[in-house]
Amino acid sequence: MENKQRNRILSVLFIGVLMGALDIAIVGPALPAIRAQYAVSERALSWMFSIYVLFNLVGTPLMAKLSDLYGRRAIYILDVSLFAIGSLIIALSPAFWVVILGRAIQGFGAGGIFPVASAVIGDTFPVEKRGSALGLIGAVFGIAFIIGPILGGVILGLASWKWLFLINLPIALLVIVLSVRLLPATRPAHVEKFDLPGMLVLAGLLASLAYGINQIDTANFGASLVSLRVLPFLLAFLVLLMVFIQIEKRAKSPIIPLGMFNRRQISLTNAISSGAGVVEASLVFLPLLAVAGLGVRESAASFMLMPLVLAMAVGSPTAGRFLDKYGSKAVLIVGTSVSALGTLLLSFFAANLVVFYIATALIGLGLSALLGAPIRYIMLNEAKASERSVAQGLSNVFISVGQLLGSAVVGAMAASAVNPVIGYSNGYRFIGVVGIILVIMTGFLKNRAAEQQTVQQNQAAAAVN
Repeated sequence: MENKQRNRILSVLFIGVLMGALDIAIVGPALPAIRAQYAVSERALSWMFSIYVLFNLVGTPLMAKLSDLYGRRAIYILDVSLFAIGSLIIALSPAFWVVILGRAIQGFGAGGIFPVASAVIGDTFPVEKRGSALGLIGAVFGIAFIIGPILGGVILGLASWKWLFLINLPIALLVIVLSVRLLPATRPAHVEKFDLPGMLVLAGLLASLAYGINQIDTANFGASLVSLRVLPFLLAFLVLLMVFIQIEKRAKSPIIPLGMFNRRQISLTNAISSGAGVVEASLVFLPLLAVAGLGVRESAASFMLMPLVLAMAVGSPTAGRFLDKYGSKAVLIVGTSVSALGTLLLSFFAANLVVFYIATALIGLGLSALLGAPIRYIMLNEAKASERSVAQGLSNVFISVGQLLGSAVVGAMAASAVNPVIGYSNGYRFIGVVGIILVIMTGFLKNRAAEQQTVQQNQAAAAVN
């Protein structure tokens, strides 16, 4: 495939991922208007995010597996279409429950957009160019968080909040048309029977885990863990996990091939993905820390994250280029070290404005490596061609679980402290310790030479098959 054709494919993937990322960034400004129109409480309004996370978690492994079975192009178009349908439902919703339904459909479709896009890069880009391509896609999230709030403010100044969702429709149509024209329509010669029992149990266990963690009361962490709103769902997760493992052992074409976890590199990467999710959860509390520790107004606190967002936007493509030159281990060691340093600085100097800006920039640079290209790069190199989407989906699932756990623990620490600054400092110290553990774990990843050897072995196996 020529470079020109690859760049066109990358542009289609870029626009699709940007659409999904922008939706996360511009929903925030719409929340006050949505609450006023439907007269709902803050707790009910929180379901705008919670339902999205729940269905995103369920949609990710399903769409990833369907992509491996039926081809990337068809499932990418399906994901973008579902996202657009969800956006339309929200914009036309006569009641708040319809808004929640639309967000569920949006999350379900968005669950497949990024992993399928990453798998397409694995299919179409040679190994020496994958890092740069993945880095560009990873930079989308930094770009979205820069322009998202600005775009949201402009739209809200000119029109109703519903246009924040209607704007997705022409973008989705453009992506679908370009996908039909440009994305390769490949699919396996032989399609195995879909593992429906495995998918249903996996959906149940992921939903149980996400809902149980979401219902934890951070102000009363210990008591809420054993409450009827949390404990039954966490127990259901454990039971369904054991059932799922038994189903997947017998399935001819499992949703998640359990043999993947026998490969140390993949198991390590999934563990690092969870840790990356824990570190990413710290972003939620940065505006609150700025208000409590630096005494800034709530309206100004979000703008203080600009160094972090700019660092992510610059760091993602840079990490991608370094991947192609130095390998994933070197990039991840730097990323985990920098993010750990940033969170530890915040934990000890929470009330220092200069340190706040330096620390947030360091966290942004570290996360651009942790959440961007390197993890995707490892999974593309280690997974077989028939497992690429599943491998990318696994990374998303482990990151999401880490986000849920991180936000619950840091929220509990903040709520349990008499002084909120001390509470958030303790929370960031916990995340800093997680970062140090991640640095140690990355030391056990394959070096550049071993990584290239694995790629050559997979290519040889694919050629034989």
